[in-house]
Amino acid sequence: MELKEKLVSSFMAFEDMVDVDSPVHDIRTEAIKHFENVGFPTKRQEAWKYTSLNSVLKHDYSVFPKHEDALEFRDVKKYFIHDIDSYKIVFIDGKYSSHLSQTTHDGIDVCLMSAALTKPKYRLVIENYFNKIASKDSLSSLNTAFSAEGAYIHIPKNKLVEKPIQILHFSTGNEVALMLQPRNLVVVGENSHVQIIERHQSLTDNPVLTNSVTEIFTNKRAIVDYYKIQNDRETASLIDNTFINQKQESIAKVHTFSFGGKITRNNLNFYQNGERIDSTMKGITIIGNKQHVDHNTLVHHIEPNCESHQDYKGIFGDSATGVFNGKVLVEKEAQKTDAFQANNNILLSDKASINTKPQLEIFADDVKCSHGCTIGQLDESAMFYLRSRGIPEKEARGLLMFAFSNNVLDSVKIPELKNRITKLIASKLGVNIGFDL
Repeated sequence: MELKEKLVSSFMAFEDMVDVDSPVHDIRTEAIKHFENVGFPTKRQEAWKYTSLNSVLKHDYSVFPKHEDALEFRDVKKYFIHDIDSYKIVFIDGKYSSHLSQTTHDGIDVCLMSAALTKPKYRLVIENYFNKIASKDSLSSLNTAFSAEGAYIHIPKNKLVEKPIQILHFSTGNEVALMLQPRNLVVVGENSHVQIIERHQSLTDNPVLTNSVTEIFTNKRAIVDYYKIQNDRETASLIDNTFINQKQESIAKVHTFSFGGKITRNNLNFYQNGERIDSTMKGITIIGNKQHVDHNTLVHHIEPNCESHQDYKGIFGDSATGVFNGKVLVEKEAQKTDAFQANNNILLSDKASINTKPQLEIFADDVKCSHGCTIGQLDESAMFYLRSRGIPEKEARGLLMFAFSNNVLDSVKIPELKNRITKLIASKLGVNIGFDL
């Protein structure tokens, strides 16, 4: 049985496990019908022209894990940013782990989607926000159909969340192959500020396919800093769909660090619904072997006097492939828009490749918009300069590549996370770059 048919037939069993009286029951039913009609995306679709899922979809994935493995903190400590105090929402093979998590309802709600979908006290938020900005493409619809577990974060107005929130998904390898579909909902009230760190991590080499959807709502003057660490094993694939709706004077920043995994597809969509909004998305990709990372971004400027900034850096070695498809859409009413988009890439091998397509669609006449991309190799004159100062070739290459990506790293606001990313970059480059790690 092909994966599509297996998922459609499994939906009935899924419905038996969840509350059919939930306010999202009808939404789930419509979503599975849509997925059944359109199926998985293929390279015949323009948005997927350079990314094929065939090698990922061939596995016989378990949709409902049969075993629950109680991991100890010592087994997974290295995957946490453990040198900071934080709230934690942890899932093991798609199931919530209470003993590894630290949630709260003390003035803010940091808890589970499964609770929010079934308890009356969350009904108003769910009805107002759930599935309101997620696109109706096949993979987002598939996630919506099976939405049950994930993070639910609701920050009322005028709250400064003093601790970052970590969302971690572990797969134990108890299943020969596993498919996970976490669903996150983040609602941040007026004048509130939150920092969130998200990670998906396999603990064995068994194949894992994660199809994740995150909806983020930033209300007036709210600030959201969202960090994605993607450093999984090369048998794990991730399709990450993130949708952000911003209101007047809000600030939303998403940093994506893609270092691991077999196939990683990041769909990141910003919708600006108000004036004086700031949207920022930055990313660093460092991959080798036959890894594949695809960044597909959209910033929709709907109203005037707003800004957006995109800066993605890629370093590709061996037979790795990268894709960047970034679109900035400026509506007629969005005068005084300031939009910047850049995608810069280094190829370390003749077999490495990058397909990049920055796009601007502008219907306003009083804007400042720019986009561009570069693809090249390391600067030979800079290499010569460093070598002439006695720096070995390997370290010189590492220093140049670190400097290439450093402006993205500089904007990370959590010092402990910045230190962790620096370690990961040094590890990927295979050098000691001389920092106190």
